[in-house]
Amino acid sequence: MFGYADLLRVGVEPWNGVRNYLARNHLRAMRRGDYALFYHSNARPIGVAGVAKVVRPAYPDDLQFDPASDYHDPKSSPADPRWSMVDVAPILAFPEVLTLEALKHLPDWQESPLTQKGTRLSVLPVTPGQFRAALKAAGVRLPDK
Repeated sequence: MFGYADLLRVGVEPWNGVRNYLARNHLRAMRRGDYALFYHSNARPIGVAGVAKVVRPAYPDDLQFDPASDYHDPKSSPADPRWSMVDVAPILAFPEVLTLEALKHLPDWQESPLTQKGTRLSVLPVTPGQFRAALKAAGVRLPDK
């Protein structure tokens, strides 16, 4: 698992290995400068660990072409890549993980696919209200630009 502490350590990292078409499309919609809530899905507790920023917009995920990778896709080609990734950098670590359970209790998050049963995509859009509510619930503010 790659966690927020790892992102802090390396500085910039590709968000690769996404192998769901809807999640891939969400990645492709990201633009340089967009903020992202960094969600720990394979850790305890599950939840938002911090904020990252997109520093490079979508480009072909190189793992799809590597036969040694768990994310290899033999049906994908460099001429017509199926999978994309973005590069992200850390912006703000939360003092503690804002748990999924806590998100479920925030009014702005009631309609989010993340808080609904059966939807756990690795990349989901959030509304500005959801983003602000997460920061407020975590007791943090983005650093001034």
